[in-house]
Amino acid sequence: MKSVPGPTDHVVVVGAGLAGLSATLHLLGAQRRVTVIEREASPGGRAGRFDMGGFRVDSGPTVMTMPEIADEAFAAVGDRLADRVELLELHPAYRAQFADGGQLDVHTSADAMEDEIRRFAGDREAAGYRRLRAWLTDLYAAQMRRFIDTNFDSPLQLVHPDLARLARLRAFGRLDPQIGRFLSDERLRRVFSFQALYAGVAPERALAAYAVIAYMDTVAGVYFPRGGMHALPRGMAESAERAGADFRWSTEVERLEHSGSRITAVVTAQGERIPCDAVVLTPDLPVVYRLLERAPRRAVKLQHSPSAVILHAGTDRTWPQLAHHTISFGAAWRTTFRELTVDGRVMSDPSLLITRPTTHDSSLAPEGKHLHYILAPCPNTDIGPGLREWQDLSPRYRDSLVTELERRGLDGLGASIEEECLVTPADWTAQGHAAGTPFSAAHTFAQTGPFRPRNLLRGIDNAVIAGCGTTPGVGVPTVLISGKLAAYRVTGRAGAPRGTSAARRSGPSGRTASTKGVNS
Repeated sequence: MKSVPGPTDHVVVVGAGLAGLSATLHLLGAQRRVTVIEREASPGGRAGRFDMGGFRVDSGPTVMTMPEIADEAFAAVGDRLADRVELLELHPAYRAQFADGGQLDVHTSADAMEDEIRRFAGDREAAGYRRLRAWLTDLYAAQMRRFIDTNFDSPLQLVHPDLARLARLRAFGRLDPQIGRFLSDERLRRVFSFQALYAGVAPERALAAYAVIAYMDTVAGVYFPRGGMHALPRGMAESAERAGADFRWSTEVERLEHSGSRITAVVTAQGERIPCDAVVLTPDLPVVYRLLERAPRRAVKLQHSPSAVILHAGTDRTWPQLAHHTISFGAAWRTTFRELTVDGRVMSDPSLLITRPTTHDSSLAPEGKHLHYILAPCPNTDIGPGLREWQDLSPRYRDSLVTELERRGLDGLGASIEEECLVTPADWTAQGHAAGTPFSAAHTFAQTGPFRPRNLLRGIDNAVIAGCGTTPGVGVPTVLISGKLAAYRVTGRAGAPRGTSAARRSGPSGRTASTKGVNS
């Protein structure tokens, strides 16, 4: 593994989001001195927090999976996730509602999910689920160590027995047909393939390898931190500060000073010059490349994932048919993905994610009130409406979402809203996200693994990139891994064998964690 040459005693981490905090904890654990520069007044980045008239709102992720990866970051400094964040495992993980009136609770327990599928679609589909679950577990085991949790220096690293194992598992076929080998009910196939949207690719075009996201969502468990998702970065920052990190809040990086091929200092907008031996950069790629004053050459322009419109709604009531996470599927499916990824139009028959965090933490809203997070995937600004168009479209689209949800059973939703905040691609752009999407570069084959933008750049010896735009990609677990991989580039550490770290010995509640699917 290539690493930063020369001294690396003092590292500046730009950005206190999940990637930056993960890098910071792993660097501190390797005895580096770390200064973290964050433009906001608090940690979190995309996993931020804002107040909305007494409602405490998570601005980004609503789901936490694979908590052992976060625990590994805490363990680097002798801390534990369980001592910083209280995790609640969600049962069900999701509730799926379909246009035909059907409803399915998605359980991560194999027995509970088999029983639910038998009730929903019969014995044949229940047996198919058991085979699907085994395939997902094998797929995860074959990918995690070799292709996800690793620093790539060359595509030749793909040439490994695990590659043949993936081929035998049909990981290089298309996702939707592979799910169809196990499940014939089209509604069930949606439940195990909609996760491809996280990777920015339609299920019929996504590699079956991306079913690993469905493993995380439907097998490994879905968790909610008490206090909201922002509790995770807050806990990570507290742990890092306790271990000696120096945080500079409300501070923006103006430029980087160079001497030959090395960065020698970070200069803030306030005029402070912070000398450093290495720097970890976690903003979105266009910001990183601007600071570095160079971008890597690519034969083909980066393709970006679809974006999202989010309506944060503080209400005076809620609806009993909602779980903590509810996916409301429209009747359309292939048409929906074509609109999002090809035609550049908002969904004509939307599939929506509705999160009600007050299901498990009433403190996030004033007494007797409820908080709802409504996410509607939409095209990014490269192919869809631009910034000016969203200014005109936003209020009409907001009203159409409320009307559609009322039609689907959330009667009186519009009248119940007391506080609200609408976030559109125009807002994501203002935050510095390329193509108006918080989901960064899509996970096409040409933008996956060793072909994804690298976390090292040629010509700059001591700058490393972390975050969802680089290896391994989008999502809370993978962004945490990206921070660790960036730290390893600085320290030269390739990583301890899986199954031996403190994170593998102790799960999120301090109990022994299973290593099945990792060491097999």
